[in-house]
Amino acid sequence: MTKIAAVLLGFVAALAPAQAQALDKVRFGTNWVAEAEHGGFYQALADGTYRKYGLDVTIVPGGPNVNNRVLLLVGKIDFFMSANSLQSFDAVAHDIPTIAVAASFQKDPQVLIVHPGTADKFEDLKKLTLFVSKEGMASYFQWLKADYGFDEAKVKPYTFNPQPFLADKHSAMQGYVTSEPFAIESQAHFKPKVFLIADHGFNSYSTLIETRRDLVEKNPGLVQRFVDASTIGWYHYIYGDPSAGNALIKKQNPEMTDALLAYSIAKMKEYGIVDSGDTLKLGIGAMTDARMKSFFDKMVRVGVVKPGIDYKRAYTLKFVNRKVGLELHPKR
Repeated sequence: MTKIAAVLLGFVAALAPAQAQALDKVRFGTNWVAEAEHGGFYQALADGTYRKYGLDVTIVPGGPNVNNRVLLLVGKIDFFMSANSLQSFDAVAHDIPTIAVAASFQKDPQVLIVHPGTADKFEDLKKLTLFVSKEGMASYFQWLKADYGFDEAKVKPYTFNPQPFLADKHSAMQGYVTSEPFAIESQAHFKPKVFLIADHGFNSYSTLIETRRDLVEKNPGLVQRFVDASTIGWYHYIYGDPSAGNALIKKQNPEMTDALLAYSIAKMKEYGIVDSGDTLKLGIGAMTDARMKSFFDKMVRVGVVKPGIDYKRAYTLKFVNRKVGLELHPKR
């Protein structure tokens, strides 16, 4: 064997363990069909970030007939995308063995949408008819009622159909800042005004990553790699080229359009949904004890959460606030 051949064989042998290393299989369940609000996870899958972190990830979409949270509990999936901090508190209240390990959204994207010229400031919404869902009535509306004096008598059921709102110019409708305003602009041909409730005091985290307590205890390294890779995915999706993630989203949800994807990304950036507040120093996915306590105390005060639960069992800071991906922010 020549000296050159021996060197080459040694080089190949050195690479072999890394190449042959088996990837850890991970199943991640979302809370709805594929959309830009899940973009960081799809981006991390599509651009190879998860594989770089030693993970073979399958994203299991949610939807109207899918309950991925139950699949998490029975071990069919490893991580779940929960809507907001209230679900984490509810898990503690009912002794459900799940725990939040990261917060993909620093702000809940929930908005109240009004016709142009109907309301100049947030308090003006009190005089309008409100279209609010059953879930909204049990959560953020209780805070609106307690802290802003909203009247339950002025609420009508929101059935995820914008027509009643469009027909009544003196009404407000719930929605996500990333989607419903776009649909109204497209269908009704006017630009509605939106009020992001997070900017007026509803300071829940949103789109949290939940897992089972036993996975945190038995395989914290796997949890850390999933959180870190997802964080990188969000930086790439928001500030880089999201085309790979968008292609995968459209593959799983053929009804998704390029126009809505672009709109949603722009609104997430404009309102700081993913990257704002604590993330500017701690990285995307950040959570803090102070923020959790503030929201818990607020929800107890307005009667949404029982005061006796140990809310600190709802989450762990072990896997976040590590400044992962900060260098990917374009302003740094």
